[in-house]
Amino acid sequence: MNILDRWLGLTGRLSRYGVWFGGALVLASAFLVAFDVIVRKLFVFTIGGADELSGYAFAIGTTWALAFTLLQRANVRVDALYIRLPAALQAVLDLVALLVLGFFVGLLTWQAWAVLETSLAFDARATTPLQTPLWMPQSLWLAGLVLFAFTWAPLMLRALLALLSGDLATVRRLAGARTIEEDAAAEASHTAHLRERGAGAANGG
Repeated sequence: MNILDRWLGLTGRLSRYGVWFGGALVLASAFLVAFDVIVRKLFVFTIGGADELSGYAFAIGTTWALAFTLLQRANVRVDALYIRLPAALQAVLDLVALLVLGFFVGLLTWQAWAVLETSLAFDARATTPLQTPLWMPQSLWLAGLVLFAFTWAPLMLRALLALLSGDLATVRRLAGARTIEEDAAAEASHTAHLRERGAGAANGG
């Protein structure tokens, strides 16, 4: 379990970098589109390709955020019935949900690799004025999916071992649906952190 815990620690750091990278791409694309709209309106001029690049940024940013979403248990779960079930059954369903999620993203990753292989083989380019070599955005898109798989594997194994040992609390911590109380506590912690940073900046200024 120590190996799995260290692996999860590594994926935690990588996933945080990944979500920052994905967020930066989406933010940059928003600025690019806004700039294009402004210059088109004021100067009747367009930089061209803003819509294409923003599409790539959204797709890449989404996959690079998947690992962080998984570790934070931020994916949407319909838990109206789930929360009324016994803890042991909840743990089993958590593992089943995690397994199905891993299977789905694994299938998506396999297909993404096939698409990238085809683009490389035929030197495929976008049918746009930019004529972007498709292997470039597709490689980054695939990398985000690979990061998810790298994160999912130790999480699944660790949760499975916890279930087999009867450690239901760990299963819930790793794979369970987040409760309203957990969301509220996370928001309160985030708010307190922002206040501390604001106070520190004010004192430093």
